[in-house]
Amino acid sequence: MGKRVLVCGGAGYIGSHVTRLLIERGYYPVVIDNLTTGHRAAVPISCPYYQLDLRCQELLSTLLKQEKISTVFHFAAYSLVSESVRNPYKYYANNVQGTLSLLEAMRQSGIQSLIFSSSAAVYGNPGMLPIPEDHPTHPINPYGESKLLVERILRDYHTAYGFRSVALRYFNACGAWSDGEIGEDHRPETHLIPLILKRGVLAGETLPIFGHDYPTHDGTPVRDYIHISDLAEAHILALHYLEHHHVATHFNLGNERGYSVLQVVQASQHVTGHQIKYEFVDRRQGDPAELIAQSATALLHLGWKPEKSTLEEMIASAWEWHRKHPEGFRA
Repeated sequence: MGKRVLVCGGAGYIGSHVTRLLIERGYYPVVIDNLTTGHRAAVPISCPYYQLDLRCQELLSTLLKQEKISTVFHFAAYSLVSESVRNPYKYYANNVQGTLSLLEAMRQSGIQSLIFSSSAAVYGNPGMLPIPEDHPTHPINPYGESKLLVERILRDYHTAYGFRSVALRYFNACGAWSDGEIGEDHRPETHLIPLILKRGVLAGETLPIFGHDYPTHDGTPVRDYIHISDLAEAHILALHYLEHHHVATHFNLGNERGYSVLQVVQASQHVTGHQIKYEFVDRRQGDPAELIAQSATALLHLGWKPEKSTLEEMIASAWEWHRKHPEGFRA
């Protein structure tokens, strides 16, 4: 039997994909999720699962010992930028307090290895593009602040307690598992590609585009998209990295190229063969104009390089999931 690892938030979009890849690579993942945003159906039947909130520290400590966990993957966080602006308490209480509870449970259980789901939101409005890992961090919303606070906590835990950690700063994850059986299903959905496919294609609704006066080539926000399978692979490589390096560090994960909202709409029309109606509405609070990664450090230290890098390939993968499962996991 492979090493036993804990996947916090393993019923969510990214956590469920990493869980499946861990199983494929011979690991034994144990999943916890409070199902606030995750889906029980996204967790493989063969996988031990516990419905548990990270802030239940004593139960979490007992579980870590009982399951003989060696490493923890941490995906359990709220992630809606606009909601974080409206309700910062919710984000600091869950994302930061929940992580502190997890770290203390790990400390009580003698576990000192963590892979953390961070975000490009820690950079705020970047002063240069593409964004290197040593770029100054100035989050412009509580979601990004919560991720940056956790990164700082991990560095302090490394100094004080010897914790080893890798924080992976995602840019925009998209796509679905290769067989189209699990994919992206948020309630409410705020991510661009599933919004286009669910509302603009399957429902035939008019798609709102938030802002068309950004300082970009067509006035709409530009983002760096990365396929979920490439993202999952980076977590396996980070796990290997921590087996040989006693560090608290971070890496960007992106494709090093940016696409505007309008470019994603046009590519989605090409992939699906459907005309997509859209209208421009006011900007959302907390959205930077442009985010593009520099990921050379991940290649250098992790040996990671995206394999599914074209926008059409990523959209086609997502379309396979949404076409098969128009109601998501609800069905």
